[in-house]
Amino acid sequence: MSAEPGRVEILALARLPEVRPGDDLEAMIGDALEATPGALPLQAGDVLVVTQKVVSKAEGSIVDLRTVTPRPEAVAWAEAWDRDPRQIEVVMQQARRIVRMAHGVLIVETEHGFVCANAGVDASNVGPDSGDAVTLLPRDPDASAARIRVALRARFGHDLPVIVSDSFGRPWRWGITDVALGVAGLLPLEDLRGEPDADGRVMKTTIRAVADELASAAELALGKTAGRPVALVRGARPPLGEGSIRDLIIAPGQDLFR
Repeated sequence: MSAEPGRVEILALARLPEVRPGDDLEAMIGDALEATPGALPLQAGDVLVVTQKVVSKAEGSIVDLRTVTPRPEAVAWAEAWDRDPRQIEVVMQQARRIVRMAHGVLIVETEHGFVCANAGVDASNVGPDSGDAVTLLPRDPDASAARIRVALRARFGHDLPVIVSDSFGRPWRWGITDVALGVAGLLPLEDLRGEPDADGRVMKTTIRAVADELASAAELALGKTAGRPVALVRGARPPLGEGSIRDLIIAPGQDLFR
């Protein structure tokens, strides 16, 4: 199966077994590629999107809430908004800066530089310890993506760009959408400034968030409850290169909302 120009196809890969700390996630993903009809052989223009949850599980970025003693501020916030104070404590521990606490929503800046709800701390789809465990964001999502890329290149002989994704909310709009947390083998942005548009006008501000668009497209095939955490986006043809998720983060001096 080959995607034609102007056409993008998304294959949700076969389900992975329950991922636990220390598991060989790269081998599990390779097995899923082999088990998914039409996924192989890999093609130019393919991109692999892996959801953060399985990456965090494999890397051991999990907190047992039974070991957490919440501070008074976390207890008060949790009581006011019917939340688990242990989880609120973990969020505060993961925050470089608390941006806003209002209406039951806790917006923070993480050590990665991401500004998001709850520092990416998540109690959903955590496996057998559901209710007593939360996952954290990967410590270095670019490095996580790079490990998957290297392992799959060695196994299949194809340099497959990789995105680690997660669900984020957005200012001004309801609902969540998946975005890129880490990248390997592609540039997360496509800078079109200086290029002519379809009418020949030179674009002055257009920069496409390619990695975020691919992450969001993949989520449409993966869903939130199907237990499929990896997708192959075929025909994407992103700009290739050694990019970093840091390229997507707006510097404080340019951020109009800090």
